[in-house]
Amino acid sequence: MNAAGIHYYFWMNSDWAYLGADRLEAIARKHDIPIHYKPVDLPQVYARTGGVLLGQRSPERQAYRIAELKRWCRKLGIQVNPTPRFMCPDATLASTLVIAINQAGLPVLDLYKAILRAQWCEEQNIADPTQLARILQAQQLDADYWLKQAPLMQAQYQAHTEEAIKAGVFGSPSYVYQGELFWGQDRLDMLDEAIALHPAPA
Repeated sequence: MNAAGIHYYFWMNSDWAYLGADRLEAIARKHDIPIHYKPVDLPQVYARTGGVLLGQRSPERQAYRIAELKRWCRKLGIQVNPTPRFMCPDATLASTLVIAINQAGLPVLDLYKAILRAQWCEEQNIADPTQLARILQAQQLDADYWLKQAPLMQAQYQAHTEEAIKAGVFGSPSYVYQGELFWGQDRLDMLDEAIALHPAPA
């Protein structure tokens, strides 16, 4: 994890990652530094760091999540469905797909945002290969090829998860810059300030 830039650890089911996606990209452009996209297995992260999956949280915590989502949606001018039909399915295929595209050196921003949007805005099941194929095709990517490549990235998916835990990550989205962890899209302003204070080496 020594490469310069922002190390971005996120779950492909993360509503908060979707809300922060555009602002993270804007920060990276502003400072002319790369984002290292690293999907992680959040249930595994939670199991090893004391987190609680949404469905296992108390009604009070679940209700507050919805209230916070609505507030942030109003603030950012972004609409999401807090309780979509296909909520938090198995994210393995979507995650390994993003990893495969990223490792091939292809732009991954639009793809990962499209997958997040499919769940939180378009009532699609992102665990369904047919739905993912449609998203790939919309990005002018060869769906058959990339859906075959994705399962080969399972070891890298686990490596990202291990790396995240080692870096202190316990939730999604998380951003690490020069060893400093920022958890949550509501910390993006602080990430921006940290980069300005300690610019990445040229």
